[in-house]
Amino acid sequence: QVQLVESGGGLVQPGGSLRLSCAASGSISSIQFMAWYRQPPRKQRALVASLTIGNTSNYDNSVKGRFTISRDNAKNTVYLQMNSLKLEDTAVYYCYARRAVGSTPLWGQGTQVTVSS
Repeated sequence: QVQLVESGGGLVQPGGSLRLSCAASGSISSIQFMAWYRQPPRKQRALVASLTIGNTSNYDNSVKGRFTISRDNAKNTVYLQMNSLKLEDTAVYYCYARRAVGSTPLWGQGTQVTVSS
């Protein structure tokens, strides 16, 4: 079973940047769908960005033009580049993977991103 470990979170000022990494314990080359979710304080977890095995990406409207999801199959890692961060981006960010339609989804443990002046 592949395990996912996020890193790269932290405290950043508004307008700053962070890059989150999601390292998988096994190969991700055959994983059809990978994504980043986030859960702000006292709110539900929601999809931020997703990337298919065919490199089709989708973004929530709130992050379009600011966030970029990418994957490096050689490193078994998925990234989320976050630029022009806003206060409302503060949340715990989770990595998600689904090997195929109907397969059990995998979650990382989450990494905290705090945007504050």
